Amino acid sequence: MLQNLTVDKLYVSIYEDPKTLGTAAADFVEDKLREAIAAKGFAHLILATGASQFSFLEALKTRTIDWQKITVFHLDEYKGISALHPASFRKYLKDRILDAVSPKKIYFLNGDAEDLEQEMQRYTSALEQQDIDIACIGIGENGHIAFNDPPVADFNDSKWVKIVDLDEACRNQQLGEGWFPTLADVPKQALTLTIPAIMRCKAISCVVPDARKAKAVHDTLYNEIDTACPATILRTHPQTRLFLDKASAQESNL
Repeated sequence: MLQNLTVDKLYVSIYEDPKTLGTAAADFVEDKLREAIAAKGFAHLILATGASQFSFLEALKTRTIDWQKITVFHLDEYKGISALHPASFRKYLKDRILDAVSPKKIYFLNGDAEDLEQEMQRYTSALEQQDIDIACIGIGENGHIAFNDPPVADFNDSKWVKIVDLDEACRNQQLGEGWFPTLADVPKQALTLTIPAIMRCKAISCVVPDARKAKAVHDTLYNEIDTACPATILRTHPQTRLFLDKASAQESNL
């Protein structure tokens, strides 16, 4: 680790590279899951997707965790994409961790459900019945958390799951990460957990490597807490840890 600091309530740790960052985040999440299982016999976890999560998920799946006591949710899914589509977040999570660890139960958010209102109600109901012990998230290049882009982010959203329009910066990020062949192929809408649904989680692990996230990290730490940079709300959460590498921290004068 290179440095620790606190910005408002947000605990920030900076590491040399994405691999050491991912290992540290996996340690943190493992500890939270173990604490929950020790206290009540089970745990509830939310997982994120995207290129930023590669090293973290690779490290997490090697941990000695009793996955048969863990229920998993995820943050978002593109509208209209099947679970077999190469860019599907359900496929991503199955391929990168869930098939390997076999949790007790997985709640997938089905963006291609025939009745999306019913699907969102189902997912909301499942979330409402659980206390989430830890959410694993990232920050987008536009400062989004989950798919709460600046134009649609709402710190006081009455919903826990909703359909959102994806802004151009977000869609270009998905293209740039290689999930789609052209911008026209990137969906214009997605289903997402809202900011209140994320902020109610007991703990949050936020993994943000890479130089292309450096401006978003700076804005998260130093801008006014506002939906212009949705991730700024993390500075108000009592148990959030932000994991950075040298590249993502480079614009923040840390």
